[in-house]
Parts: sequence; structure tokens; C-alpha cells
Amino acid sequence: MPQTKDARMELANRIFFKLYQCANMLHKTGSRAVQDEGLTTQQWAVLGALSRPEAAQGMGVGELARYLMVSRQNLSGLITRMTRDGHIEMSTDGRDRRSRLVVMTDSGRHVWMDLAQPKIKAYYEQALQDFSMGDMAHTLHYFLKLLDNMEKIDQKIPASEDDDTREGEQDL
Repeated sequence: MPQTKDARMELANRIFFKLYQCANMLHKTGSRAVQDEGLTTQQWAVLGALSRPEAAQGMGVGELARYLMVSRQNLSGLITRMTRDGHIEMSTDGRDRRSRLVVMTDSGRHVWMDLAQPKIKAYYEQALQDFSMGDMAHTLHYFLKLLDNMEKIDQKIPASEDDDTREGEQDL
């Protein structure tokens, strides 16, 4: 039994280290794929989130942070830079004048749809070069299982004073 536990922990360590390496390589190689558009993988994620039909009217900052699974604090600097670059803008929520929405600008939509998307698709093709459709489906399945378990762990952690992803916060 102890050998099985040790083998499980060794395998778990390898899985999480490979996941860590993949995340780092995604940031490095993905950012390189869209750098000519002035984007990073983080900005790519924001534009991707805002490009979804359900986000057509924009997303609240807290909602966007939760969707991307980042803190509002980390998102704040990103929003500032993307606003400066003209990719997004902040607007007032028509349903709640106190709330602010992050909205993709026409310029941001052009960068996302016309310039970045072809490069992102080429990047995906390269990164998933030897993956069959079955491999991709299985990988997604296991990532979703892992993410679900990690979200359960996250929910057990009490919100601290500086946890800026809490419900009800309206502005940055």
C-alpha cells in the first residue's frame, strides 16, 4: 500500500509539474504568436472572453475576473493597458448605473477577429499537431475534471480581506 501511495504522489507531482510547464510555454509561445498585434496571452484571453455572444454587451469586471479565474487586482492592470491600447473600454451598465462593463471596441474587435484569430488558429494547429480528435476530447475531459476539483478546493478557502474576486464589488 505505501508503494502505491508513493507511486501515486510521484505521478501527481509529474502531472502538476508538466501542467506548470505547459502554462509557461503557452504564455511564452502563445504571446509570441500574437505579439505583432500587440497582444499577450492574457490579453488574448480577455478578448476571447469578450468576443463570446453572451458577452456582446460587455462583462462586469468581477464577472470577467471570475470567468478568467484571475483576481480583480491582476485584471485591473490588464484592463488599464488594453484600454490605453484601444482594445477595450469601460462603459456604464444600462441595468445598473453603478456597475461598469468591460466592452470590446471596434478596434479591439478588428485586432481580435481579423489579425489575431488567423495566428491563433495556426498556433493551435502547431501545438496540437499530433493530437487526434479523440486525443483532444480526452485532454479536454481531463482538464475539466482537474479544474472542477481545483474549484472545489478554492471554494473551501475562506475569502480574505484582500480577496478582490468577491461578489458585489462594482468597480476596480
